[in-house]
Amino acid sequence: MSRLLVIPAAGFGSRLGAQVPKVLVHVAGATMLDRLLDLYDEAVDRFVIAVNPAFAEDVRRHVASHVDAARIECVEQPAPTGMLDAILLGLTAAQRCQASSVWVTWCDQVAVHPKTIERLVQRTPLEGIDGPGSAALVMPTVIRDHPYIHLERDASGRITRVLHQREGDVMPETGESDMGLFAMSSRAYGEFLPKYAREVEVGLATGERNFLPFIPWLARMDTVVTFPCENPMEAVGINTPEELGMVERYLLSLSPES
Repeated sequence: MSRLLVIPAAGFGSRLGAQVPKVLVHVAGATMLDRLLDLYDEAVDRFVIAVNPAFAEDVRRHVASHVDAARIECVEQPAPTGMLDAILLGLTAAQRCQASSVWVTWCDQVAVHPKTIERLVQRTPLEGIDGPGSAALVMPTVIRDHPYIHLERDASGRITRVLHQREGDVMPETGESDMGLFAMSSRAYGEFLPKYAREVEVGLATGERNFLPFIPWLARMDTVVTFPCENPMEAVGINTPEELGMVERYLLSLSPES
């Protein structure tokens, strides 16, 4: 039994003004990739990084120098069709290592608190994956003003819809957002997600195959569990220089040396 972490990382980081792939941009002294590898080192057994062919060799060279290089695999996403397809690139690795749980995190979600990861580990015990009472998907969420993503729920608390500002949805003033961190059971990842991928349509505004609508789709047939994160700053992805500065200040505030 093992955990596999898939990291979609095919972005160029153009909004950051970076001269390197986004995943190799430094945040408070370390690349996004190194921060993620260190952050999840004890929680997962293997890593799959989905990269753009244009800079795949740059990332592979970086990975080769990492102390855990043997646990890390880079796979290329041939076309920018969306997060859903990037996540599915981990299927072969998951089958090869017989992963019991497949985690996913966005490459710029580097501010996730270790306590949030500990709680995710506790809620996805490997001996309980796909067993009686186990959840198909577990994810931390955050309540925030002017959300970019909002999870709509019915009266029972089940997630029924995902609103996405980028797709032109009308957003509430205050909403519940994902944090770019998800843990799926082997069945949810290996069976349900490919089934969803065969049915899903591209986003009307982005033209991409999005992953987040999979959450309410899955919730209609299986259990989706959420829990609050440790700190709202964990949900900040790094897409602009301003967000980079915010996350750097937050990470430095957590450092014992600061």
